[in-house]
Amino acid sequence: MKKVFFCLAIFSLVIQLSAQDFFREGFSREKDYVILVNPTVWNIEVVNFLVNKGLLDIDTDRIGFVGVYHSSQKYDFSRSAKYIDSAGMKEYHLHEVKGPLTEDLIYRNNPCSDDFRLIFENSLGVIFFGGEDIPPSVYGEENWYSETDDPGRHFFEVTFLFHLMGGTRNTTFTPLLAEKPDYLVTGFCLGMQTMNVAAGGTLFQDIPAQIYDSYRPETHVLIDRPNQHRNNWQRVKEGPGYMSSSIHPIRFTDHEFFGKTVRVSKMMQPLVYSSHHQSVRNVALCFDVTARSMDGKVVEGIAHVRYPNVFSVQFHPEVSALYEDRAKVKFAPEDEPATLHSMMDKKSLKFHRKYWGHISDVIMELAR
Repeated sequence: MKKVFFCLAIFSLVIQLSAQDFFREGFSREKDYVILVNPTVWNIEVVNFLVNKGLLDIDTDRIGFVGVYHSSQKYDFSRSAKYIDSAGMKEYHLHEVKGPLTEDLIYRNNPCSDDFRLIFENSLGVIFFGGEDIPPSVYGEENWYSETDDPGRHFFEVTFLFHLMGGTRNTTFTPLLAEKPDYLVTGFCLGMQTMNVAAGGTLFQDIPAQIYDSYRPETHVLIDRPNQHRNNWQRVKEGPGYMSSSIHPIRFTDHEFFGKTVRVSKMMQPLVYSSHHQSVRNVALCFDVTARSMDGKVVEGIAHVRYPNVFSVQFHPEVSALYEDRAKVKFAPEDEPATLHSMMDKKSLKFHRKYWGHISDVIMELAR
């Protein structure tokens, strides 16, 4: 009898972990939900850290998180289900979109469209995270410098964003945001690049090659340090402790997003954490640029011209190590190892908190 009960329990757990159909089940409509696209264990841990630290300052008694992904993605999201279950994270859930999706279906109604509407109608916002390069064919270019091994993720995220915002690649399409224009759409790094591509923009496939005419790591490291967006020293000189990222300043444009919407001084040039070799090239017509690199050549932030809560940044304000001391690392051979947290000055950390404060305020204002 005990063996039968044990088998039934295991079978029940397997069903629970494999189903991952939150919005198709009897979910609580007493709460509001924020969507986390590509809910890997890492991304769930990041959001949980931000909430626990009070950076993402929201009422989790009223607001839950739903991780959304596509069945074609390479990542094994049963790992995320097991992590959520083992950690007792009752405010986190998963929803798998299963409709077949190919590149030619991205900018139109497709087998995922009904799921997108279901997700949209039962949530108040969505967050897109970082990751690998988007296949250039998605924005009409040949592949010169991009590296992608999970095209399913990109097809899914581009078409999801296209369904939300619309874009110039299909001007007859009516976006979901036309029904709820205050809906939150934000992202970091790849998230910003995907937003731009979905709306009709393009990317620099490699910043050093296409902006600075640099084709080898040995010349990448000679670019002015404030304009390096990831670290190539570990590819040039052997040694432990190199960070893969770069901490560098940015500057704000005349756009009111930084200054009025996010209440910070327009004169400040905060340090940010970056780890990318691609960036926005042709800005989609629906976006204004809110921040740039110090030399002005790399777009660091965008905001939608019509929808007030659609915005994103190229850098990574979500990285946990920015907010507390962790491992010591260095950028260049001559640097003394230090934590990422200690590399940030007080004004830059305050900027990051203000940024998260704005996202938190938007979520709480949209909540019932």
